[in-house]
Amino acid sequence: MDCRQCATPLARPGDYCLVCHTANTEVVVLDLGRDRATVSCIAEEEVVGQRTVTTTPEGDGSDQQAVTELRNFAGLIADEVRRKRPEEVYVTGDRAVIGAVRGQLHHEFYRVEGDDPVQRVLDRRGEPALEVVEASLAEKLGGSHSTLIGGRTGQRALETVAGHPHVKKVIPGPIDASGSGARGGVRAKATRADTNGNVRVLIRDGSSVQENRVVTTAGDRELGEHVRADLNEALREAELQD
Repeated sequence: MDCRQCATPLARPGDYCLVCHTANTEVVVLDLGRDRATVSCIAEEEVVGQRTVTTTPEGDGSDQQAVTELRNFAGLIADEVRRKRPEEVYVTGDRAVIGAVRGQLHHEFYRVEGDDPVQRVLDRRGEPALEVVEASLAEKLGGSHSTLIGGRTGQRALETVAGHPHVKKVIPGPIDASGSGARGGVRAKATRADTNGNVRVLIRDGSSVQENRVVTTAGDRELGEHVRADLNEALREAELQD
């Protein structure tokens, strides 16, 4: 593949051109399995390149050899993304691999579902882009109920939600302590989006539940569901979901 701007041959399809400083990939889609990852590059509504990265998992995932192997695998995937310098990165697949790759990149990851994640992203390219909210966590957290359940862990759950780029505001609600006791510590979950694209995040701590309203930049239920999926994935990675 040659650079779209200056026609310089690229080492790999979709690479950023170091001659004229032009990006040849707009979006990267990562389909991450535990032993095999596919990196797909999209530009101008079509796939311009794909590369597969493989590894051989070591041990049961808990010893140092396994930790090193996963880190190296994630590093190879992250290098592929860095070569492209995309505007957006979509991801699906193994949670451990997603977490390891996320830790090596500065890009915001957007969750994509479905049997064909590349086609799903291509389909979504025709949808209106969601506004990105450039605001601090303190600015996003508001409401009249300042008390949060779950202590520092509950606070971390709301900070995880507020940190999403398509979240405008997180409004903590009243605490309901009438439920039955439950084990497992503090847990959080984003519920189905409403017709305006907004969701609610339920935080449970034992018999107490707090319902928190989350205002997003999505304008309808379908786009709100994309944000909800991202939020639940972020909460899982923060070990706030089972």
